[in-house]
Amino acid sequence: MARPKSTPQQDQPLPLLPTESGPPPLVAIIGRPNVGKSTLFNKILGAKIAIVDDVPGVTRDRNYADATYRTRKFRLVDTGGLDLSSSDSMLTLIRRQSELAIAEADILIMLLDGRSGLTPPDHEVVKLLRGVTKPLFYAINKIDTPKSEPLLADFYKLGADELYPISAEHGLGVAELLDALYPLLPSTEESDELQQLPRVAVVGRPNVGKSTLVNALLGEERVVVSNVPGTTRDPVDSLVTHQDQSYVFTDTAGIRRRGKIDRGVEGYSVLRSLRAIGRSDIAVLLLDGEEGVTEQDTKIAGAILKQGRACILLVNKWDLRAGDQSARQAYELEFRRRFPFLAWAPVLYGSALKPDSARRLFPLLNDVHTMFTKRVPTGALNTWLQKILVTHPLPARKHKPTAGTKSAFITQVATKPPVFVLFVGHPEDITPAYLKYLENQLRETYLFTGTPLRIMVRKK
Repeated sequence: MARPKSTPQQDQPLPLLPTESGPPPLVAIIGRPNVGKSTLFNKILGAKIAIVDDVPGVTRDRNYADATYRTRKFRLVDTGGLDLSSSDSMLTLIRRQSELAIAEADILIMLLDGRSGLTPPDHEVVKLLRGVTKPLFYAINKIDTPKSEPLLADFYKLGADELYPISAEHGLGVAELLDALYPLLPSTEESDELQQLPRVAVVGRPNVGKSTLVNALLGEERVVVSNVPGTTRDPVDSLVTHQDQSYVFTDTAGIRRRGKIDRGVEGYSVLRSLRAIGRSDIAVLLLDGEEGVTEQDTKIAGAILKQGRACILLVNKWDLRAGDQSARQAYELEFRRRFPFLAWAPVLYGSALKPDSARRLFPLLNDVHTMFTKRVPTGALNTWLQKILVTHPLPARKHKPTAGTKSAFITQVATKPPVFVLFVGHPEDITPAYLKYLENQLRETYLFTGTPLRIMVRKK
């Protein structure tokens, strides 16, 4: 069921939102820069999800998260600060993101700074909201003691019937604010389907086109796109559906070399991007087709392998060289030299600017996710192993005859990624080279395209 795009104004009785199955209502926190939106976002969620800093404009993209209050579920959106008076290009982009969040939200929380009082930028934001016919709640932040309550008087000029004094940092008044929203939240339990969807992290060094790719897949401006490296700071989740299959895409901050990472916000963003890789099923590593493969690309690829994620290599900005086979061969040689440990990762060439090119990613995602979650029956595995042992027996012990074909047993113990345990009489005799041979044979027989494999050795 489509999410309703408008609701009665607050001087009318507010109906309950639909309780039938469908997307949970979307609650957007809006306001001028640096009034505490990310702090309130984190306080409601009970976890540090949005980056919090005293620099205006820290939250650049719409940051989404699932929230629950008294068993009722909703989606919470942390928006970039609205500074309608600024001519700065980045703040203009932030304003655009906030406007999009207002358009798609069901419920709006306008957050104001109680200590600063009403400011001209606040009045500009209020003007923007005058044409919005959705439930709107005015929350006045930084009212953390009874002595601060007189500061509320200035905000009644807004004409609101009720103001909600809160301290986002300390949590004071947040429950009362959520109590006011509570009648608007559906009473049914949200389906767990979202948790079961394949999660795809789009990763790479700064300015290789990650946000552009996610936007092309979505067909809308979901993530701030700019030619300034580092414009995505928070990992941003987006739900994408293609031919009845849904995915959760995460656009991450660009990962720089350690020596170039600023302390504070950027450093925390990079850490969160690395964590986003760990939470994903598949990492799409974006490479720059014009600049070639760099040392930092190699390190990001290593992080993907270390965390055991499936991987697809996407060479961006290739549209101008699409017919140049010699350039393609040279590029493939380069990243196979740089990424010998990702030889199993499929490669896609294209342009993130072109939706048709970007959508060629979906068949690969389906194939790779199937392999990432694949489980081979134990009987079939051991039939395969016995054939292997006939031509390539287990490594022989010094001064001992080669072990027979019945001396080993194998089983798969996990997926995401596939993990196998090889049981043998003398685990210490199994060399890394032999395990690599077994991995190659597993791939030759069962494909496992795009996913790492892990083989552990245990005593039989």
